[in-house]
Amino acid sequence: MDYTSKQTDLGAVIRNGREILFQGFNWESCKHDWWRNLERKVPDISKSGFTSVWLPPATHSFAPEGYLPQNLYSLNSSYGSEHLLKALLHKMKQHKVRAMADIVINHRVGTTQGHGGKYNRYDGIPLSWDEHAVTSCTGGLGNGSTGDNFHGVPNIDHTQHFVRKDIIAWLRWLRNTVGFQDFRFDFARGYSAKYVKEYIEGARPIFSVGEYWDSCNYNSHGLDYNQDSHRQRIINWIDGTGQLSAAFDFTTKGILQEAVKGQFWRLRDAQGKPPGVMGWWPSRAVTFLDNHDTGSTQAHWPFPSNHIMEGYAYILMHPGIPSVFYDHFYDWGDSIHNQIVKLMDVRRQQDIHSRSSIKILEAQSNLYSAIIGDKVCMKIGDGSWCPAGKEWTLATSGHKYAVWHK
Repeated sequence: MDYTSKQTDLGAVIRNGREILFQGFNWESCKHDWWRNLERKVPDISKSGFTSVWLPPATHSFAPEGYLPQNLYSLNSSYGSEHLLKALLHKMKQHKVRAMADIVINHRVGTTQGHGGKYNRYDGIPLSWDEHAVTSCTGGLGNGSTGDNFHGVPNIDHTQHFVRKDIIAWLRWLRNTVGFQDFRFDFARGYSAKYVKEYIEGARPIFSVGEYWDSCNYNSHGLDYNQDSHRQRIINWIDGTGQLSAAFDFTTKGILQEAVKGQFWRLRDAQGKPPGVMGWWPSRAVTFLDNHDTGSTQAHWPFPSNHIMEGYAYILMHPGIPSVFYDHFYDWGDSIHNQIVKLMDVRRQQDIHSRSSIKILEAQSNLYSAIIGDKVCMKIGDGSWCPAGKEWTLATSGHKYAVWHK
């Protein structure tokens, strides 16, 4: 497929289902000449089999990490200059790895004080909006928010036609001029999913994923077994995008990181399916263990560090769209890097894809096992288990995990 085509077939990549994503940064990356660092790693990222790399927000921001954007048309950020970014994107294109832009459009820091003495005007920079671009609930003169508020900064009012027109023009610029091919929508709870649909249709990224992150269901003893309402909220958001966007599978993350502590019974829901978004709508579920918020130095909700290979054996051998975190791949040693690559190799060679069938065989306290597709079988946990029948050959294994193929 010609990825440079402006008339991208929206949804072709989602229908194909053979993506493996890479989050190419953590919370500290803004301190480390990041575009240059990543450019050196592009050959390895490509050889490992990743199809898309989620890059940190590339535009000018009030905070170095990029999540308080101000001048959206400036590509000079704490991650590096516009020149270095374009060199990175060029290298990625040469190696046939797509670049995913982090789209932060729920909130934007103003340049001058306006209504109520708040910094809710954007004078002197492109997209020079006034207070009508800011929701009334965050100090502007626009309408009320269509989602949850991101506190402390002006939230953008997406109900305004001029705002949406300007955002689509900016997204098209990122897509067609700068060279980003995929989008990750930050804080997707902050505005209605119907606007994400409009933005995807307007800018035509090859692949999109939204961060719809809200809390799992807990009781006095910890995490509930049943997370159906949690995954349904994520699914409702995907539906709201016209099914054009995938979403990060926070449900699977929440369940999996409890399961690996000796509660593997959690990995089979009451209907016998995987218990996250992956179990209901795998072609739209981006599975992951950690990101720059949950892990890294923020560690808001980290995956238990001594179980990450069990976690990767689970997401890389299952349906859904798996995503690997930079820290695990490059900062936790060659052994972890090589074990993840081996699992990715098995996924590709045995053609596991986002819609592969799954049959869960065991889900006990210390053992989980399943058959995926026709030719792959896996187990995690310290319970001893192997598949019955001479047709199975061990493909790869490590601490508390093993994978077989026919």
